[in-house]
Parts: sequence; C-alpha cells; structure tokens
Amino acid sequence: MQTIPTHTSLVAVGDSFTEGMSDLLPDGSYRGWADLLAARMAARTPGFRYANLAVRGKLIGQIVDEQVEVAAAMRADVVTLVGGLNDTLRPKCDMGRVRGLLTEAVERLAPSCGQLVLMRSPGRQGPVLERFRPRMEALYACIDELAEKHGAVVVDLYGAPSLGDPRLWDVDRLHLTGEGHRRVAEAVWQALGYESEDPEWRTPMPASAPPGWISRRAADARFARQHLLPWIGRRLTGRSSGDGRPPKRPELVPYEGGPAQPAAEAGLS
Repeated sequence: MQTIPTHTSLVAVGDSFTEGMSDLLPDGSYRGWADLLAARMAARTPGFRYANLAVRGKLIGQIVDEQVEVAAAMRADVVTLVGGLNDTLRPKCDMGRVRGLLTEAVERLAPSCGQLVLMRSPGRQGPVLERFRPRMEALYACIDELAEKHGAVVVDLYGAPSLGDPRLWDVDRLHLTGEGHRRVAEAVWQALGYESEDPEWRTPMPASAPPGWISRRAADARFARQHLLPWIGRRLTGRSSGDGRPPKRPELVPYEGGPAQPAAEAGLS
C-alpha cells in the first residue's frame, strides 16, 4: 500500500522557468508548474504554505546571492532548486564556476529542508538545443552527482520525450506553454511520492502535420523581432529581464491561489 506523503510547505528557487513563464493567464499573470504543484499540495493539507522566490533572467550566482539563504531560513518541507541553465546559454560560460555555485546552493539548502528537489531542465528540439547540449549535459551531470551526495530528488525533464516537442513551447522558444508546465508539475508531484494523476505525462503529443514553409518563415521573423533581438540587446548592454523585479511570492504564507507577476516585459531570460 502506497504511503501518502504529507508536506506542509514548499519553497521554489530559480529563474523564469520556476517563475512560470510562459504559462499566461487571462489576467496577464503567469502561473507555472510551481504554482500548480502548490495548489495540488494545498488541496491535501490545510494551512499549506508556499513561497516562490524565482525571478526571470537570474544566473546561478544571482540565485545563490539573492535566494538561497532566504529559502534556507524558511525551513520548508520541500525546496525546489532549478538554476544554471541561463548561464549555459551565455556566449561565455565558465562551467567550473557554475558547478561551484550550484554545489554551494545545494550544500546550503539540503540540510535546511525536508526534501530538496533538483531538475534536469527540458530542452526544446532545435538548433539552440544542439548548440548548447554539451554545456547542458555537463550541468545535469553535476546535478546528478550533487543529488546522490545530498539525498536530493532529481526530476528528469530533459529525458522526457514529450517536453522536447516545440508545440509545448511558447513563441519565444525558451519557455514552456501552460500544457508544458502542467506536465512538469505532474513530474514533480510524482517524484515527491504522490499518486500519479497523469501517468502519461512523458508521452509525446499526437503527431500533426508540420507547418508549411511560409508559416515557418513568418514564425522565424516574428521570433527574431519580438524576442531574439531584444534578448541580444540585453546581453550586449549587461541587462536582464529580471532587473529590479521582486520575487514572485517572497513570503512563506498559506497558499490561496494568489496572482503571479504581470506578464509585462516578457521575453527571453
């Protein structure tokens, strides 16, 4: 007989992926997998508390400096940490430094919570993934090693065929859609020991006819104009989409499905 886990609190640490981009709600706010997970856990546990410290665009050094100590002090039952992927997408990336900072984060968080959850983040099929695959896989190897050493749970989203499907990614090609975030929430839910609500979350979506050449070129032009060029501009000027933005849910308080940050200034992290 399966033991039903009991968790009374969740703290999410990370960047845009954990903030919830691009799971856009009608009111212009973002939801995301962490909010969905918190809602499920709250439905089982009266008084369940949730904080989401994630801010879009953050590098692993910023996550360590701005979020890790705050999260550790909250002493939550569950802490999720997803970071480092933004670093791997930079033209210049010191993977040794990324590894050291990620190690620092895990060593601080693991003893302070009941269960630390790490992730091998998903990757959209396409040229960007192929270009940065070696760095990403080096990051994930580090995550696996740290999880084994510190007793963390690893949710393997990178190895899930369904999450590589471009149809589960927003037009910016860097953030998941609502359906993608739903599948991530299910993956973490199961990794924490809860009974499956969607055993097929890894299963790819049914095949569909690929878009025609004209549609693809139009989508490429729109992506470059609305997302790629602004992202390059921020890189050249040393800015980030998260500059000056506060954490999504900075306090560990009872979860009542409150709104997320507005979607203004959305874009590549």
